[in-house]
Amino acid sequence: MSITTERAGTNAAGWHVTTGTAHPLGATAVPGGINFAVNSSTASGMRLVLMRPLDGNVVAEIPFPADHRIGDVFTMTVRGLRPGLFHYGYRVEHGPDALSPIILDPYARELAGSGGYGRRPQYRSAVLTEDFDWGASRSPRIPAGQLVVYEVHVRGFTRHPSSKVAAPGTYAGLREKIPYLKELGVNCVELLPVFEFDETDNTFTSPITGEPLRNFWGYNSVAFFAPKADYAADPTPGGPSRELKELVKELHEAGMEVVLDIVLNHTAEGDHRGPTLSFRALDEAAYYLLDEDGGHVNLTATGNTVNCNHPVTRGFILDCLRYWATEYRVDGFRFDMASILARGTDGALLDNPPLLEAIAHDPVLAHCRLIAEASDAAGSYQVGSFPAYGRFGEWNMHYRDAIRRFLLGGRGSAGEFATRLVGSPDLYPGRGSTPSVNYITCHDGLTLADWTSYDRRHNKANGEGGLDGIPDEDSWNCGHEGPTDDQQVLALRARQTRNALLLLLTSQGTPMLLAGDEFGRSQQGNNNTYGQDGPLGWVDWSGLKGPGAATALFTRRCLGLRREHAVLRRQAHPDSLARPGWPYPPVSWHGEQPWQPDWSASSTLLAAVLCEVLPGQRFDCVYLAANTGAQPRVLCIPPAPAGMAWHLFADTGAEVGREVFAVGSEPALSANCLTLNGHSALLLVAKSLHQGRRAAHRPPVD
Repeated sequence: MSITTERAGTNAAGWHVTTGTAHPLGATAVPGGINFAVNSSTASGMRLVLMRPLDGNVVAEIPFPADHRIGDVFTMTVRGLRPGLFHYGYRVEHGPDALSPIILDPYARELAGSGGYGRRPQYRSAVLTEDFDWGASRSPRIPAGQLVVYEVHVRGFTRHPSSKVAAPGTYAGLREKIPYLKELGVNCVELLPVFEFDETDNTFTSPITGEPLRNFWGYNSVAFFAPKADYAADPTPGGPSRELKELVKELHEAGMEVVLDIVLNHTAEGDHRGPTLSFRALDEAAYYLLDEDGGHVNLTATGNTVNCNHPVTRGFILDCLRYWATEYRVDGFRFDMASILARGTDGALLDNPPLLEAIAHDPVLAHCRLIAEASDAAGSYQVGSFPAYGRFGEWNMHYRDAIRRFLLGGRGSAGEFATRLVGSPDLYPGRGSTPSVNYITCHDGLTLADWTSYDRRHNKANGEGGLDGIPDEDSWNCGHEGPTDDQQVLALRARQTRNALLLLLTSQGTPMLLAGDEFGRSQQGNNNTYGQDGPLGWVDWSGLKGPGAATALFTRRCLGLRREHAVLRRQAHPDSLARPGWPYPPVSWHGEQPWQPDWSASSTLLAAVLCEVLPGQRFDCVYLAANTGAQPRVLCIPPAPAGMAWHLFADTGAEVGREVFAVGSEPALSANCLTLNGHSALLLVAKSLHQGRRAAHRPPVD
């Protein structure tokens, strides 16, 4: 990665420079010109560099007049300039003989010079005119208990030819898939990084082709205010911004929120071996954690660590979040390696991090969802203890690990997963269940199909000797490693997949799905596809036409069940205390016999009745059971509430075609006891006798 570095002598001739304003920072079109404002407490001087848009050649270098400086902000207005006339950058002076290369404006709203996806960029800052017409579009503001998150990589979602979109791998391509997302039943799209990043910044090569691998995921921010230009089908000036806004607008109109996965913990500048892009030249000690010798403190395993709680950096981050919340109208943020944001200027974890407190209480961000990945690469693991200020939710890694161990029948896993099923009250006491973002898989690790197909990672394609990625994911290949024609193995994998989806989508908390898991997307056992910009990393939509179609139907119906039943969307943690007039407590635990749960370390059975009172003294009750052992279990079902009967929604071990029923068409249970096959789960819904008779005459509806 590089930026244009051609030099020209200082040449302000012909440019009319007047006093500028220190706010906002960056380049802003004003009447008659463009205002430039850039802050640095360490610079002795600053120069504005103007470049031709066609080739990046330097046209002029204009010094910021010393008497225009306001505090630490270098500012001036250049008359006669207008957006699109030139690209620009800065040179930073540190004394008479120290001049930086041309750097990017850290507040640049657009970067030019990418050269097209996969080509080495020659980045330049560009002035963006922001005049997008949002019309009557508004955020749907989904109530917390109703949120269902769907994690998506913009390029990978539609880059595969099977996506059948007009502009594959782009914001526009993703926009074409909105009807699919709506039909699936998710209502929040979480986008992997869309801040400008350099996909050619990957030092590894393919051991198969010898070609350089790419930084596919994009966790390597170059610019924090500019959208990734090569994700746009429209490469013209302003095109990426406009196209991303159109995506947000149409998702909102379809009733879906947009959350951005953002990387504030490190930057693409890396350590002393990396490029000087902006922060290093402006004020390295303010923006990065440095040791006593001036070297970079690497708590992120990426070369550098952002000094998030330095006052200057804190202000920059808040400006960034406010910009995306207002200019792009996004609904929230998922903070990558968020524990870095909780570290002080000495690198130690803080009890009361100023940045997180400021984000939580910022009025502009008051309606934004805030989701933390509550860990970092230096050993911090704050799941359940992250400084939340009542605002931050968390990717619940305890949930991920617990559901995986339970489905594999691990010792002690039944009791552990029971706690996760009811929203992890041990982690979020007094906060309810919705801060817990429950997931089984995400971009980082095996897909759900691969979790049932591989006992170990298969990462040789990443060029790191197969040793990268998570070493052990509590996965099970169901009897054969990788692809197979063995029908018994395939049937077991399908059951395990359905078990995982049923338990996830009936757990208290906020569920999150990984794109493609709903129809069996595979990465061939690769659990670290950060560099796989190809079929391994792309979503193959042909899965919807094969066996994955049944998984997609199962997912869609489970999401429909969650929408229909408020008992599955409770924000308060359910307890086991009896309530006057209630047929069951909010949660009651059972076993092969009612009221006899097995909490032993060797238990492979979990059964519960979840019950909630609705307006009009109506009861919403479901019975959920999972058998993670290999042998069938005979379950005697607790009686349905008075005037109601149990109806079968799902039995993952049932014969093909009867694993799940459309909401509203569930058949009545014909006996008080039933057999639950090995490695299977079931869910019953309680319906009034009148409701059940009426449903029997209705056709299935998905």
